[in-house]
Amino acid sequence: MGEMIKMVVVLTILSVISGGGLKGLEEWAKPKIENNVMNLVKGPAIRQILEAADNDPVEDRFKITDGDQERNIFVGVFGGAADTVVVEASANGYGDKVGMVVAINMADDSLRGIAVTTHKETPGLGARAKNDPSFAAQFAGKAITSPFGVTNDGGQISALSGATITSRAVCSGINQAVETYNRLKPQLEEQIKGIGK
Repeated sequence: MGEMIKMVVVLTILSVISGGGLKGLEEWAKPKIENNVMNLVKGPAIRQILEAADNDPVEDRFKITDGDQERNIFVGVFGGAADTVVVEASANGYGDKVGMVVAINMADDSLRGIAVTTHKETPGLGARAKNDPSFAAQFAGKAITSPFGVTNDGGQISALSGATITSRAVCSGINQAVETYNRLKPQLEEQIKGIGK
């Protein structure tokens, strides 16, 4: 019986040490992972849709509390005015979640642009949502006063051929980003006051 107790104590100690070590490693790696995702995945997409900005929107980002989560908000300065914010969103696509960034012009409440950042959609079909510029171009300049949808559902966006589910996911993600923007607009206006001046 004494041997059994020793074994349980030793296993417990090893488990605690291993768990603590793994947690420490996770905390150490977390900022590095976030930095890599920002520089290699989100950053290029944001810089692409805000390529005419006077600033680097990835550098001029801040975090804002939205309920129980913290969101990254990216700011674009045009003509000296910080009038564009980029909100992240995601929606269920055909393969998995479709991640995207949505740039909203705060001066007239319209879309400045969108870009898909992550997906697991079918190559050659849904995957085109990320790299087909004509699909993303449909959203630029559109007012955010009414929800986005594909033409098959009575909306104004032409779905990618053979990828209606992915196209719906992009519209759904944009609608989610617009909801977030509308909910946080007073806080966003307060946060961006000093940027670009």
